[in-house]
Amino acid sequence: MNRKFVSKSNRILRKVLNSSENLDIIKNFIEVFLKLKIKEIQLNQYLESRSNYLPSEENFGIVDVRVKLENNEELNVGIQFIDGYFIQNKMLLYYAQIHSNQLEYNDNRKMVKTVTINLLDFVYLKSENYFSKITIPSKEKNKIELYVIELPKFQVKSLENLTEREAWMMFLCGKEDILLSNIFKEFEKIKKLDDLLEKYWQNEIMD
Repeated sequence: MNRKFVSKSNRILRKVLNSSENLDIIKNFIEVFLKLKIKEIQLNQYLESRSNYLPSEENFGIVDVRVKLENNEELNVGIQFIDGYFIQNKMLLYYAQIHSNQLEYNDNRKMVKTVTINLLDFVYLKSENYFSKITIPSKEKNKIELYVIELPKFQVKSLENLTEREAWMMFLCGKEDILLSNIFKEFEKIKKLDDLLEKYWQNEIMD
């Protein structure tokens, strides 16, 4: 994993990314991994506003957003890192939180489908693919969709003609030396996030 966010990964990336100025990074990440085209994106701040009051086992998640796609479909999307304990519980609890929290907003929003992207720095699923989709039947109209990214499974065969997803995976896995010389110039959103993390650590005061 990238050492710039290895310690308290959700907390650090939540501090860095939860602002309107950095929604372009989240938009790019979601479009690349979920293969969607986003027309509008806005932050859901409910969980972040409660973060100081949640117990540690519930205080997870990097960012939650509401997106509108080019076909005008709306989705809630949550992104989180998960450590190696109670993995299924954390996936389902996070999903339940950001899905049900739609009711907490006083902007007449309708309940829409929720999907989550779960980042793991260890091997969890039997599949050889580093990117997997878990679908769970639900009593509601939409099935529960959980996407899982397992960093140790990622391997890149060639540095030539890298896709943007491969570039993101290299960044998440901590291949900064290669990224600096070959990728940052081409993928500006990844470079922007790296700059934000550099600035964060330069100004961080240990608590």
